[in-house]
Amino acid sequence: MAPDPLTPPRRRALTDLRAKSLPREDPERLTAHLRTVHDAVAQLEARIATAGVIATEPLFWAQVRAAALLHDAGKIAESFQRQLEPGGEPWGERHEVLSLAYVDLLTPAAAWSTQERLLIATLVAAHHRPLHAASSLGGGKPALARLYNAGTRWDQAFGRPPGPGSRPQVPRGLHQELLAWLAGFLRTEPVPPAPGDPTTADRARLLLDEILTAWREPVKAHTGLLAVLAQGALTLADHAGSAHVDLQTHIPLPLDYLARLPYTPHRHQQQAADTTGHLVLIAPTGSGKTEAGLAWAARQLATMPGLPRLVWTLPYRASLNAARNRFERTLQPAAGQERPDIGLLHGALARTLLTEALEDDCCGPTKADARKARARANAMRLFTQRLRVATPHQLLGAAIAGPTHSSVLLEQANSLFVLDELHAYDPETFGRLCAAMRLWEQLGSSIAVLSATLAPPLLAIVDESLHQPVTCHRAAPGTAPIRHHLVVDDLPITDPDSLERLETWLGEGHSVLVVTNTVAAAQNLFTALADHARHTRPDDPDAALLLHSRFKNRDRDTIETRLLARHPERRPGEPRHRGGLVVATQTVEVSLQLDFDNAPVEAVAQRAGRVNRRGLHPDGAVEFRVHRTDSHRPYDPGAVDAAWSALTTLTAEGITTLSEHDIDRLLQLAYDTDWGHDWETRARQARDGFTTEFLTFTDPFHDRTEHAKTLGERFDTVEVLHRDDKDEYRRLAVGKNADPLLAAGLLIPLRYGQLKTYNATFDRALGIHLIDGQYDPVLGLRPPAEPETIL
Repeated sequence: MAPDPLTPPRRRALTDLRAKSLPREDPERLTAHLRTVHDAVAQLEARIATAGVIATEPLFWAQVRAAALLHDAGKIAESFQRQLEPGGEPWGERHEVLSLAYVDLLTPAAAWSTQERLLIATLVAAHHRPLHAASSLGGGKPALARLYNAGTRWDQAFGRPPGPGSRPQVPRGLHQELLAWLAGFLRTEPVPPAPGDPTTADRARLLLDEILTAWREPVKAHTGLLAVLAQGALTLADHAGSAHVDLQTHIPLPLDYLARLPYTPHRHQQQAADTTGHLVLIAPTGSGKTEAGLAWAARQLATMPGLPRLVWTLPYRASLNAARNRFERTLQPAAGQERPDIGLLHGALARTLLTEALEDDCCGPTKADARKARARANAMRLFTQRLRVATPHQLLGAAIAGPTHSSVLLEQANSLFVLDELHAYDPETFGRLCAAMRLWEQLGSSIAVLSATLAPPLLAIVDESLHQPVTCHRAAPGTAPIRHHLVVDDLPITDPDSLERLETWLGEGHSVLVVTNTVAAAQNLFTALADHARHTRPDDPDAALLLHSRFKNRDRDTIETRLLARHPERRPGEPRHRGGLVVATQTVEVSLQLDFDNAPVEAVAQRAGRVNRRGLHPDGAVEFRVHRTDSHRPYDPGAVDAAWSALTTLTAEGITTLSEHDIDRLLQLAYDTDWGHDWETRARQARDGFTTEFLTFTDPFHDRTEHAKTLGERFDTVEVLHRDDKDEYRRLAVGKNADPLLAAGLLIPLRYGQLKTYNATFDRALGIHLIDGQYDPVLGLRPPAEPETIL
């Protein structure tokens, strides 16, 4: 029942003030929340310490702690407190603006300098909203400069509301109680009021004007970066405190990791473990790159301040899931845990966690389960864990800054970044990652790049992007056995002779991987070959599998699980042939620990890593056949031509083994072309442009919603819903006992540029694009059929 607006509320005491409306039975008190957030800042300081640029501001953490204590003081307002009551009406004003009055009141007692007072007040004011709009159009939530201006009636907003019997927003006695509590927390005494002192409303107005003026024009990049990091610290502490989540202190990676390996380390693994600072490691697939990266990280942990965290990045969602599972199996849990707590950051995070939680549940997920999974996902997004795996897109999103992203940026300070399979990105993404590396270094973090196929120009761009020395190690020749017999085939993979060869391999009992460049090609080849593969293994439900990006999320998860179980890495003494067919796009290339006997593919070096992965096939080197392609899509035509030219040159020189040396030669040939030189230019332009546009922070408190939109479009991904699934999605997402998390398995990832192909329309009620097309859980999504024309 809503409170009667004509009934005067009872006089509140300090212990009556609430910060939240939850938990319903006893909502959290304001003083408890302020104390909790203040304590959360101490946890952040213990983790990040004075790493990187933070060391240049000795008062950094003291200022954040002060802002944490004061950030919600404005919730003392009577209208805010009534808003929290059941049925309470929204206040309509911003509590953080009223909080500024308490910053002003405590400045003399705390002896803050003008500069300290400005930053503390700025953090308090901007922990929910930007100070200024980015343009005349604005962006997301209205900026404070738009909400409060010359037309604002301050006494009405924060003094005494109009109307008979109204009480002041801040009753005198309650005001004195809160002020004394805040001063006591700061171990000082509040300055007694004097005649003619400004009212709380005037204090808030004057300090907000001062803040808005100070940050209206661009500032020095160094100043802006520190301000954004401080904002990130307050925002993260506020979220962690509200969720009552402590930041973890245990890291699953032991400092003596290398000594715990069950074998004598390879030379390149020992070299990585002996490296202090940035590392580039080039080693063939199956030679222990992951272990080398972990050994490097363990070495850095002992040399860095605070409690550094480790972030392991990979290009594809499937490889993230596989890496996380691998770390959970092999690293060290905290005391009392059965397995280590590894963070997982990707777009389908919450859905993945929900799937794991309900693996053995035959009744189907419930709304309560979804809430639990979402709570865990939110905690993981607050980065409680000290080891996590992510795609670089989540990390690059921190460049947007602002209240919603600055916490992500702060958490990249005093960290270790392992960029696994860095070669897998297009030049624009590669360049942006190099820009991010430069920023991470500025934040006191160290970077390791791991790759089996890092071309010299890529290595040069990484090296020039970082100010500190970069140590480069290569695996010794012969580290990996000869695993492949390279064959270059002028016939396309769809030629009848090519298809006949595939059928012959399947008939002989080989496990065959066919990797194509496009989803359509993969679907067509799978349709042509699947029946033959199933005929050779009649009792095997997974004799033929298709994997690409255009499946519903729940179908994709099922296929990945079946694929990893059907084609795991070969073990010593395993029977010669497993049989079976897998047709895939590039989603299968990186960090899925699969093993096949034969692979006719349309791209080269990395895909070879899925074939005879550790060289344990009893027949020795297996055939790796590269076919000429009819179309360059989805790659740059110059890239395809350069790769084909390099392959034919290699085979003309009599090289057919694809050893480490052969792959180096292949990359050198491919990049020493017009296409390769253009690739370098595009990567450098992307790096420098990303730095200028996103990573300068000269306007740290302006609305950056447009930046978020721009960045999202550059990543060019969107999840869509097939029109036939609309009713099921609505039932799962918005119906009774529903939750959007339960419906996420119905979504299909697409590129923005593909929306038109599938006749996409945006459903505002559901907040999602609806598409047409032909969908099959085995084949995935295909474009709508062309309408028939009757003459």
